[in-house]
Amino acid sequence: MRHATQRTAGLELGAIETFLAQTAKECYARGWALGTSGNFSCVVSREPLVVTITATGLHKGTLSPDNFVRVDAKGTVVGGSGSPSAETALHLLLANVRRAGAVLHTHSVWSTIISDLHGTARGLWIEGYEMLKGLEGVKSHAHREWLPIIENDQEMARLAGVVEASLTQHPNSHGFLLGRHGLYTWGENLEQAKRHLEILEFLLEVLARTHSLPNRVAH
Repeated sequence: MRHATQRTAGLELGAIETFLAQTAKECYARGWALGTSGNFSCVVSREPLVVTITATGLHKGTLSPDNFVRVDAKGTVVGGSGSPSAETALHLLLANVRRAGAVLHTHSVWSTIISDLHGTARGLWIEGYEMLKGLEGVKSHAHREWLPIIENDQEMARLAGVVEASLTQHPNSHGFLLGRHGLYTWGENLEQAKRHLEILEFLLEVLARTHSLPNRVAH
């Protein structure tokens, strides 16, 4: 491949899959991607677009660098063995619409609870938390982050269209939830995407735990 020596956030191709596999294992250990849930990707070439992504149906606690496949802009496998994640279309959408260099998708208990609680509102505002400053471009705890919630759909082309419309409506959002499913977030590179994942999962856990407290104070 013409871009075989390209670096992504300081990582040589080949090290990218190692980083993603390690990230998946960390997510499994934290309860964010149990069993075969979740999927992780990184752009390895822009022209032409090539993305490396987890192969489908694999346990995220035991991923190895060989458990990734590379796909082109149409989702066709151009490298590796196995089938790409069923949600590859969403990763490609984010690589194009958000110019994401990496996309991370988890299925935590907390994101599932929050997507259920706020699903009818199609999203929620998160504000007043110091941890918001870990999101790219956010300078103050007073920031208001809108996290869209999109109804899940097994028809990926249709779901991708709904996601694109939501991202267009909320261009400053750093992630979104699929209802009763999980969190999608991204970054310019793997390190930034991982930071966004940790920040948003923290905030979702805080919100879910706060909701469960007796005599809780409305935030």
